[in-house]
Amino acid sequence: MPCRLDVPQNLMFGKWKYEKPDGSPVFIAFRSSTKKSVQYDDVPEYKDRLSLSENYTLSISNARISDEKRFVCMLVTEDNVFEAPTIVKVFKQPSKPEIVSKAPFLETEQLKKLGDCISKDSYPDGNITWYRSGKALQPLEGVVVLIFKKQMDPVTQLYTMTSSLEYKATKADIQMPFTCSVMYYGPSGQKTVPSEEAIFDIYYPTEQVTIQVVPSKTAIKEGDNITLKCLGNGNPPPEEFLFYLPGQPEGIRSSNTYTLTDVRRNATGDYKCSLIDKKGMIASTAITVHYLDLSLNPSGEVTKQIGDALPVSCTISASRNATVVWMKDNIRLRSSPSFSSLQYQDAGNYVCETALQEVEGLKKRESLTLIVEGKPQIKMTKKTDPSGLSKTIICHVEGFPKPAIQWTITGSGSVINQTEESPYINGRYYSKIIISPEENVTLTCTAENQLERTVNSLNVSANENREKVNDQAKLIVGIVVGLLLAALVAGVVYWLYMKKSKTASKHVNKDLGNLEENKKLEENNHKTEA
Repeated sequence: MPCRLDVPQNLMFGKWKYEKPDGSPVFIAFRSSTKKSVQYDDVPEYKDRLSLSENYTLSISNARISDEKRFVCMLVTEDNVFEAPTIVKVFKQPSKPEIVSKAPFLETEQLKKLGDCISKDSYPDGNITWYRSGKALQPLEGVVVLIFKKQMDPVTQLYTMTSSLEYKATKADIQMPFTCSVMYYGPSGQKTVPSEEAIFDIYYPTEQVTIQVVPSKTAIKEGDNITLKCLGNGNPPPEEFLFYLPGQPEGIRSSNTYTLTDVRRNATGDYKCSLIDKKGMIASTAITVHYLDLSLNPSGEVTKQIGDALPVSCTISASRNATVVWMKDNIRLRSSPSFSSLQYQDAGNYVCETALQEVEGLKKRESLTLIVEGKPQIKMTKKTDPSGLSKTIICHVEGFPKPAIQWTITGSGSVINQTEESPYINGRYYSKIIISPEENVTLTCTAENQLERTVNSLNVSANENREKVNDQAKLIVGIVVGLLLAALVAGVVYWLYMKKSKTASKHVNKDLGNLEENKKLEENNHKTEA
């Protein structure tokens, strides 16, 4: 605190004092202008806190609320006393306000204490304001009630401010932040310190009820478990409900879920739920329990005789249109089987399968194992080898169960190849044997199964073989004789040719001799004439 006086030339000393509330002075510091010495009066509250400079500026350390006084600087000369007062104001910034005693929840349409906003250690005292989503709350009867109070600590003389807020909430207050702030004065003027935000759970009654099927399924089938879940849009949500099942006027009291196990088709209908205390607030949902029945007639293992008729029907009863597929031995058929005259190839394992495409896992299937039996039937054929030396006899057999084939040969002849059998397919197969008979023989084929024993015979002639063999022998002899005659004729012709060649040579030589003699005679004649 500077002394707000001009120092006179004839100054003797300077002093500082403060005034009590009743106006009486209390001297606290003295400084001589000549000795340059400083003396501090024995005032306990200022012990070791004062410092007086040469220009008579007084400094007080560790300021206190009690330092808020009227201090006076006094400069004394021989003939006068000059005084200059200084009024000291002390400020203390309050603590950051805090919302305490917060309500665990607020209820709509009910005035309820929200909490207390407290700010401590303020000097001078401040003021507290409440805010909802940044907007200051003003008192409103039955909706906003503000109660403010302040207390001063007698020791520290600091103030504690408290503001209580009673508030009637609405659903619009859900997730809305509430804050408070303290407004106080400092050396530079008015200042504000805000609190942290507080968000309150808003309780409100249920206005609507909904019912769900969990887990959510697009389709429910017989044997499934159904869990109904009832929900209210209040906060907190209701914990108990009444569930109404189809055909039952009385509700079943339960938690928010109710489970039906292994439902049947008669469980199809409307399901409802309501609040315990508000039965008029009802929610409903329609549930369809899908079913699928399949009846195959006949089914299981069926044995029939070849040529018999067998009507087969696969009857479907379902909650909606179903697809039907026929399989035979794991191969899909284009149409349902119909047997007016059974054949061996009709035997097999038939399956009628149906399903509801929109309902996962809803499939049914029935099977028919058809066995077609028949007594053995035999047909024998004969085939002659191109060489004519052997014959192949084939015994064609059909029947079920598979007949056993046995061969019997009456007569003599060599068996070139023993019995050879084909695969047994669709109740048919054959056995063949290759023979070269030396005389007329009879081959007997016997086929036997559990139903009957059937025999068939075939005569095989050996004449054809002999005639062909004789003809071949004659042909060979003829060829050999022909070749010998041809060789003989060729030899005679050659001999005649050679003989004729020798005679011609002799005549040629004789003629050549005559020519030479004639030549000599002509020469002699010429000589004579000369």
